[in-house]
Amino acid sequence: MLLKDTFRSALKGVTVNANRSMLTMLGIIIGVGSVVLMSSVGQSMEGVILGQISSLGPKSMVIFPGQQEGGASGVTTGHDSLTFEDLRELEQLKTITDLAPVIFITGTVSFNREEGNPQVFGIRPNFFQNQNIVAKTGRLLDAGDNDGAKAVAVLAPDVVEKFFGSIEPIGKRIKIGDRHYTVIGTTKALGSQFFQNADERIYVPFNVARDVTGQKYLNYLTMLATESFDRAFDDVKTLLRRRHGIENPNDDQKKDDFVVRSSAQAGEILGSVSLGLTLFITTIAAISLLVGGIGIMNIMLVSVTERTAEIGLRKALGAKRIDILLQFLTESVLLTVIGGAIGVVGGIFIAFIIAGIAKYFLSTYFFAVSLGSVVAAFLMAAATGVLFGLSPARHAASLHPIEALRYE
Repeated sequence: MLLKDTFRSALKGVTVNANRSMLTMLGIIIGVGSVVLMSSVGQSMEGVILGQISSLGPKSMVIFPGQQEGGASGVTTGHDSLTFEDLRELEQLKTITDLAPVIFITGTVSFNREEGNPQVFGIRPNFFQNQNIVAKTGRLLDAGDNDGAKAVAVLAPDVVEKFFGSIEPIGKRIKIGDRHYTVIGTTKALGSQFFQNADERIYVPFNVARDVTGQKYLNYLTMLATESFDRAFDDVKTLLRRRHGIENPNDDQKKDDFVVRSSAQAGEILGSVSLGLTLFITTIAAISLLVGGIGIMNIMLVSVTERTAEIGLRKALGAKRIDILLQFLTESVLLTVIGGAIGVVGGIFIAFIIAGIAKYFLSTYFFAVSLGSVVAAFLMAAATGVLFGLSPARHAASLHPIEALRYE
């Protein structure tokens, strides 16, 4: 039998009972769709995390007070475990440099009739260096602004768009709480850092924020490791534990009243997330394809039984054992490949919907589809068809033509 005839016959076997074929393919559709969907979500989240890592300096470190890290909306506000005395002693360590404390200013921000609540950071100039923030227009804060406690501000891109639109913001005066500040510069887009939108910030001099808030503690602290991260981590933790009277010989983070994070740790977290996601995808795919494969085998055995007389007639007319085997094996593979195609399209569509929704909550999230995962999904589907279709196909090929013709 020609290969074309084999394929035509197998396609007819699949389409002659479309509803049954569709129900049979459900397991394959779910399995393949899960692989594509989870691969897409995983690749998107990997891009988000990598974006956050790349936006930080290669030796950047951050200390958050309390048990969790966060930005202006995080749990760090209200914790007074990171003090100015801690800052002064940390500045004496040789394993870290460029310490840049941060104080949050709360209150409504307004320009003309536009109002909003972006994050307002009181910082020292080296904060920009630690976080890889560069100026887009105007200039960044400098030592003179901080030492003189000048009422000036630098705006991130989202703030510029919200309050000024197409108007040039340099030289304009915005109101933060009860005070007015002159805009001296804007920053380039940065994206997210530690899952906080760094493009929705206003930066003012640290000394101004300290005077306005009267705060006796820091909301968080950035710095750079001079050499080894491990040594810098140990030195920072040892100093803060000693100052805060914390007994923690087993390095149990739950006992500390601060959290230390770095870009290197973010990379390790990404590796753990990717590994976990890969295992999760593999497990879902294996279970779904196993169920789908059993369904394929079952329906193919039913098909062989229903078409026993047809098989006998084909053999009586000269069809060889290999022709019958290929016909039913091709039919099995067609079921899984068609199911795989539907699963790929469905997985991509759902991933696109998720990306559209996630964009509202995580601005750096983007839609991504891995070509490798799509190819792998098709290969897995085809392999399932071969694996679970081989036994019914061999059973059909082994039927004796006379007995098959007598079957009713």
